Amino acid sequence: MIADQTITAVIPVRAGSRRLPNKNILPFGDSNLLVHKIRQLKQVSALDYIVVSSDSDLMLDMAANEQRHSSDLQVPQIKLHKRAPEYCDEKTKTFNEVVEHVALSIPGDIIMWAPCVCPLTTPVSYQHALEAYKEKVVQTPTYDSVISSKAFKEYLFNERGPLNWDPSHHIPSQQLPNWQIIVNGFYIAPRLKMAEWKFVYGKHPYLYTLTKKEAVDIDDADDFEIAKALLNR
Repeated sequence: MIADQTITAVIPVRAGSRRLPNKNILPFGDSNLLVHKIRQLKQVSALDYIVVSSDSDLMLDMAANEQRHSSDLQVPQIKLHKRAPEYCDEKTKTFNEVVEHVALSIPGDIIMWAPCVCPLTTPVSYQHALEAYKEKVVQTPTYDSVISSKAFKEYLFNERGPLNWDPSHHIPSQQLPNWQIIVNGFYIAPRLKMAEWKFVYGKHPYLYTLTKKEAVDIDDADDFEIAKALLNR
């Protein structure tokens, strides 16, 4: 899709999770969150590689099993990246250092950082986001990265009162400012730029808006139950 450049989807997972134990491998659909994400990404024809990056031998074994069930010629190819414990404990290394380490350790020219905690983001949206990257970042360099978001239209307050609306001129929520919330569907940027920035997107990202369903981001048990309910609906 992008001439002479290879595209790698990275699924970052680790053994520990504080709010929701074993979050990345909780049962989901006919597998678990990690395997579900691998199978979603295998349907994205624009990808060259899928890399599962983890400190967990169990999670890497799950990825290897998916690899064994793929044809040798199948694209994307599944690869494994074993991270040292200090890049997964959320104490020794900062998230910025983790991003730099992963970006410098994997193949590809372009990275699509794709956490498995947004399990309802579809292969079609991944494909369209990569097309948006080609248009917005490669062909017209107005932006330096592409990130997933969801529309946010709510009446906001702080201790001083309303922030984004005026009670004396009340408007429907649809007319509130078009704000966006970043979600963990995907982050797309040049691999070496991610390493340079030590972050998954730059200062001028293009926001790709997901549907409300696709943007469900699992952080706690309630989010997980919502995602399962929407999957089965």
